[in-house]
Amino acid sequence: MSHADDDTTVRAAGCVLWRPAPSTASPDPTASSDLELCLVHRPKYDDWSHPKGKLKPGEAPLAGALREVAEETGYAAEPGAELPTVRYLANGRTKEVRYWAAAAGTGAFTPSDEVDRILWLPPEAARTRLTQPRDRALVDALLATCLPGAPGET
Repeated sequence: MSHADDDTTVRAAGCVLWRPAPSTASPDPTASSDLELCLVHRPKYDDWSHPKGKLKPGEAPLAGALREVAEETGYAAEPGAELPTVRYLANGRTKEVRYWAAAAGTGAFTPSDEVDRILWLPPEAARTRLTQPRDRALVDALLATCLPGAPGET
């Protein structure tokens, strides 16, 4: 039995939330240097990560990912490509988190007990700020995808 089939696996989902940088010298708003990624700060763990959370019973992973983005960041998200699934141990149990690239829509952040701050950072700065190396790999996966309007996208 794979750990994905193990009923003790904690299932979660999230997004690598991105938007075009507000002002750039380059004319291409989808070049990686012209993107900003949204990171959330969780005071309970004092860490920086991508918005994510546990799925509700029977909830589809993509629906859960979009719900978590809205709850944690205050922003609507337009999902894009699915990114690699991340698996790790958390409190002695396997945690499996499915991720999607998602373009930020309208919204506004409101601090909460779960997430007290968000940052919009260029990819390199986001990679440095992320607490877990497994989250840094998702930045690379996002940049390797064809974002809408990116060069080569038709």
